[in-house]
Amino acid sequence: MIMDSSVRTVLAEATDRLREAGVPSPDTDARLLLAHAAGFEPSQLLIMDRVDDDQRRRYLELIIRRARREPLQHLTGRAFFRHVELAVGPGVFVPRPETEVMTGWAVERLQKSIMDGNRPLVIELGTGSGAIAKALADEAPGCTVIAVERDHRAAEWAAGNLAGTGVELIKSDMAELPGDWDGRCDLVISNPPYIPWEAYESVAPEARDHDPELALYSGADGLDAIRVLTGLAARLLKPGGLVATEHSDLQGEAVVALFAGHGGFGSVRDHRDLTGRSRFTTAVRDGSTRTALAGWAG
Repeated sequence: MIMDSSVRTVLAEATDRLREAGVPSPDTDARLLLAHAAGFEPSQLLIMDRVDDDQRRRYLELIIRRARREPLQHLTGRAFFRHVELAVGPGVFVPRPETEVMTGWAVERLQKSIMDGNRPLVIELGTGSGAIAKALADEAPGCTVIAVERDHRAAEWAAGNLAGTGVELIKSDMAELPGDWDGRCDLVISNPPYIPWEAYESVAPEARDHDPELALYSGADGLDAIRVLTGLAARLLKPGGLVATEHSDLQGEAVVALFAGHGGFGSVRDHRDLTGRSRFTTAVRDGSTRTALAGWAG
C-alpha cells in the first residue's frame, strides 16, 4: 500500500482507503490511527516526519480493520467524552458526542445546586461505559452519583472506568431496581436504547455490528425502554426533581407526550443537539415541594 514513508504520503493513502470504504470521517480517523500506531498523542504528529517499518505495519493493520468498519474507539481502546477518557472495546456501547449536550445540561444544574450548599443525588440508568456518570462526577464533584447497568460485559467496562471516581455502580436491570432510592433522587439521567427493530438495516455498521444490541434496540417503535424509564423516574425522583433522557431525532414529540401523559411530570421540554436536531427530553417531577434543581429545569 505505502512506498513513500513520509507522514504526508502515508496519511493521504490511508485517508483515500478509508474514504473508499465509506468511513464517515476518513481524514480524522487516519490521523488518529497513525498517532496510535506510532505511540504518539495526535498533536505530536506535527513533529513526526517519517513512519518507520514497524509503525507502518501496525498502521496498515489498523487501516484495514477500520475500512471494514470496526469502530475507531475499538482500535485505539479509548473514547473521549466531555473532559474524561474512557476505556472501551467489544461488549460496550461507544459514547457519542450527541450525548455530551444532555450531560452538559445536567452538569450546569448540578453545579448551581452544589454552589447553593446542596449535595444532589443522581442516578444514571443504563450507564454502559460509565461515560455520563464519570463526566458528572468529574464536573460536579459535590454530587452523589449512582450508575446502573444490567449487561455484565458493559458493567465490567464501567467498573474500570468508574474506579476511583466515587461513583457507585449497581448491576441491575432498571426495571428491577430496588426501592432504596425511591423519592430521594434529584436527577435521573439516561441514554437508553431507542432504535426500532425495523430500523436495523439503516444503522451504521460501526454500531450495528459492534455495539451491544441491548444498548441499541428497544421494541417496535424504539420507545419501550423510555416507557420504563418514565415510570421509574417518577418513582425515584423527589418532588421537583429532574429527569433527562436521550432519544432519536425523530422521537422528540413522542417522548414529550410520554412524560406529559404520565401525570407525574410538568415542565416537559425537548432539547436540540449541536446540529440543531431534536435529541433529549427533560421534565420536572410534580409535587408540593421543590428540590434545589427544580429552579434550573429550563
